[in-house]
Amino acid sequence: MQALLEVILPVFLVMGFGYLVVWRGLFSDSAVDGLMTFTQNFAIPCLLFLAITQLELSVLLDGRLLLSFYAGATAGFLAGLFGARILFKRPWEDCVAIGFCCLFSNSVLLGLPITERAYGAGALEPNYAIIALHSPFCYALGITVMEVVRNRGRGLRETSTRVLTAMFHNALVIGIALGFAVNISGLPVPGVLGDALDLMVRAAIPAALFALGGVLYRYRPEGDLRTIGFVCAVSLILHPVIVWGMGTALALPQGAFRSAVITAAMAPGVNAYVFANLYGRAKRVAASSVLLSTGLSILSVWFWLALLG
Repeated sequence: MQALLEVILPVFLVMGFGYLVVWRGLFSDSAVDGLMTFTQNFAIPCLLFLAITQLELSVLLDGRLLLSFYAGATAGFLAGLFGARILFKRPWEDCVAIGFCCLFSNSVLLGLPITERAYGAGALEPNYAIIALHSPFCYALGITVMEVVRNRGRGLRETSTRVLTAMFHNALVIGIALGFAVNISGLPVPGVLGDALDLMVRAAIPAALFALGGVLYRYRPEGDLRTIGFVCAVSLILHPVIVWGMGTALALPQGAFRSAVITAAMAPGVNAYVFANLYGRAKRVAASSVLLSTGLSILSVWFWLALLG
């Protein structure tokens, strides 16, 4: 109960406040879109840039963390892809979008604040190691499979060009790449610039959580409930179970183990809907899955935190 009150509820109360004010007409849809654009395209890339510049690269070199997390993520993608095809008889393009929902856990807007509140700011380095590859990995996998499905018979070169173009137009990927460039080069971030970036970073998570609540108000469930339930089960149960098993088998250190499991247990992020909307496939499933799984994750995260101790 303490974890629920002190760790989880504050995060979801900020989201709930965003949901409430949009529901009551006190905050417009255009204002939500503007706030989400600010956080996704500017504030959070600044957060990731600063975090990656300070990341101890040895964390990335210990492949156990990344193997544990991304084995679970890939298994979730495959479960969503083939489950949607075999169980629900969806077209292949829909299946890829549904698989992406099961792949893309909300590592930043939910994973970071919950890990920080549970274990302190010093516990976030493994989170940042996961996040450093999260958008590039997920978009590379999702876009590659979607482009292969949509462009059957087209050459590898054309498909690869589409994948790389889509990835490197993503602000999160750009922020991460610039952070690695600074980290590897050893160049210091000038003090004045660092202070300015720090101001942006302070606004990133609370503003993004508030905006996420406003965005979720739009995504009221309408049909496809069996498919949506399947996505929620894969995202909130299968992914963290596989990460737990892999982390245990690989003797992952406690801090990295906690970060990997908690991040895996997060609901699909808004990027799941962005991906579905980009291709115009399974948009209702993606939107409703983000909404319902985010609500259900209040209980599922409580369960995983209790197991992790």
